[in-house]
Amino acid sequence: MRVLITGGNGQLGGALQRTAPPHAEVSAIDVEDVDLTDQAMLTARLAVEAPDVLINAAAYTAVDRAEEDEDTARAINADAVATMVAALADQGGKLVHVSTDFVFDGTGSRPYKPDDPRAPISAYGRTKATGEDHVRGTDLLVRTAWVYEAGGANFVRTMIRLMKERDALSVVSDQVGSPTWATGLARGIWGLVDKGASGTFHHSDSGAISWYDFAVAIGEEAQAAGLLDRVPTITPIPSTDYPTPAARPAYSVLDCSKTHEVLGQDGTPWRDNLKMMLEEEAALG
Repeated sequence: MRVLITGGNGQLGGALQRTAPPHAEVSAIDVEDVDLTDQAMLTARLAVEAPDVLINAAAYTAVDRAEEDEDTARAINADAVATMVAALADQGGKLVHVSTDFVFDGTGSRPYKPDDPRAPISAYGRTKATGEDHVRGTDLLVRTAWVYEAGGANFVRTMIRLMKERDALSVVSDQVGSPTWATGLARGIWGLVDKGASGTFHHSDSGAISWYDFAVAIGEEAQAAGLLDRVPTITPIPSTDYPTPAARPAYSVLDCSKTHEVLGQDGTPWRDNLKMMLEEEAALG
């Protein structure tokens, strides 16, 4: 099975390469290899690679910047997906496209199911929803949320850095979701690929928490892992006290039961995966 991964240098792209099954012949590309906003360049590269499976882990993820740069976000998050689908339709192959909880408006009161109506409230969410619209029924769409990985640019590592620098932090407490360790997400994607799954699936770690809850746990577990000498005071605040250019879903927990059923396994509690990631982070030095 020839597999091409876009976004190969990102958190998920790297995790996909590290967890690839032995029967997968994997290659990866990133922005230095192909400009995803250049449809001709992307089409040509896909013709050369001719993958059996194309895992699109690339995305424009600067949520706030997208409010002022929606055209670029759309070119990467939507137009490039249409180009990938067209290329695969010509040469054969399956697309595995990774999307986000931001396609939902966050007004729900129960975990969002894969077939729930979408209503994005940000430019980032809109462009990701448009990208989803290009995915064929025979392809695989995997939505996820709050992704982090050792060594990456993410909330966990940002919190640890700030906790080393400050005596007190304020973190939003009225946005609720589920963290996702990129390594676990990658394993889930490979599992779905090996099962021949198609359609829309959700994958995140188990449990619903706020960013404040997550920050508190990060402090406790990072101290236990030897990454922090002490944990500063962490104060919960409402989103109105921390305004951002882009609106965030207040509640974006994903219902992953369909994924668990296909893979034949339960989800991993988010705190267990946080501990695993922090062990890796400590090993990085």
